[in-house]
Amino acid sequence: MKFEQIAELKNGKKALIRNAGKADGAAVFDIFNLSHAETDYLLSYPDENSFDAGQEAQFLEEKTNSPDEAELIAVIDGKIIGTAGFEAVGKKYKVKHRAEFGICVLKEYWGLGIGRALTLACIECAKNAGYKQLELNVVADNERAVYLYKSLGFVEFGRNPKGFNSRISGYQELLYMSLAL
Repeated sequence: MKFEQIAELKNGKKALIRNAGKADGAAVFDIFNLSHAETDYLLSYPDENSFDAGQEAQFLEEKTNSPDEAELIAVIDGKIIGTAGFEAVGKKYKVKHRAEFGICVLKEYWGLGIGRALTLACIECAKNAGYKQLELNVVADNERAVYLYKSLGFVEFGRNPKGFNSRISGYQELLYMSLAL
């Protein structure tokens, strides 16, 4: 699925939101590891990354060529500073209308509107791919992310009090949220 647009940020700079391609593999691999070390709100830790840079490049090429899944990046001044994507919950008839969303932005760039731009881009792509529902899990204490998702129309449909077991803070409650497309 092809996507490219310019997003104006809160600081007046512009970010290019586009597909992450095979050539971005090493940089996206690095962003994944750095962003997952900077916050305790993401699913995994850098030492749990199951990809190497080459596998990341292959994954990105597959997503770029997919008609119904995408992995997007935000680029400022030639530097990749965030990623977001969605993928099918499953291919079976009963769940093929649903997609799962995930995002990460380098901490240095928080508060500029990168998360909003990437999320809006994924929403647009998921609609274009024919999905009827976009879903995500978010740590309940991640107030900035919860606020963003609610402001874009996501609604909470459940909670898991022990959804994550953090190495730092112990159990973290997860909110399950969805957006009707």
